[in-house]
Amino acid sequence: MSNSYEVIFENNKKWVEQNLRRDADFFKNLAKNQTPEFLYIGCSDSRASAEELMGLKPGEVFVHRNIANVVNTLDMSATAVIQYAVEHLKVKHIIVCGHYNCGGVKSAMTAQDYRLLNPWLRTIRDVYRLHQVELDAIEDEGKRYDRLVELNVQEQCINVIKMACVQERYIIEEFPIVHGWVFDLRTGRLIDLEIDFENILKDIQKIYDLTDSDWMMRRRKKSSDL
Repeated sequence: MSNSYEVIFENNKKWVEQNLRRDADFFKNLAKNQTPEFLYIGCSDSRASAEELMGLKPGEVFVHRNIANVVNTLDMSATAVIQYAVEHLKVKHIIVCGHYNCGGVKSAMTAQDYRLLNPWLRTIRDVYRLHQVELDAIEDEGKRYDRLVELNVQEQCINVIKMACVQERYIIEEFPIVHGWVFDLRTGRLIDLEIDFENILKDIQKIYDLTDSDWMMRRRKKSSDL
């Protein structure tokens, strides 16, 4: 067994001791039902850990990560996480967070056969296709990669909004709200792309409405009743 593997268990012991010194009931409370307000959908990159960069503690954020923070409705892992978070955990915010220098995004812009990864990367290549005119106009390769990271986050947010569970709960409770972020590895900063959630929902309802309900009219009626 390598030392790098063994040190994980030593670190775990220290972590347990530190938390118990601060709060003797820390793990007793942690074992209770989770009530996170946030669902974080991020990249699997080892440099972009959700709780640490958000400054949150265990139990405060529900996390799903995959290569290049993709939300593909054919991916049962991602859709199951979203549905569970929305319907059972009642999260108030869904965050799709990409990061600059993303290997998955760079791979999707590279003319190379990645074999089993090809179907996964195709989702990101589709984002490139949708925004090809804008991206090809960017001469600097690094800036082009950065922009595709941002556009990929935007398109994955749209994929989240397309889901029936998100639309249905928002009509009733006005939550969850979908956000798009980028983590800048070069500065450590989180960047809010300020995704216009309500307008996106309104625009895509013509095609992706799965509720058979005019959500905007219901919102106005609800506001007038207050």
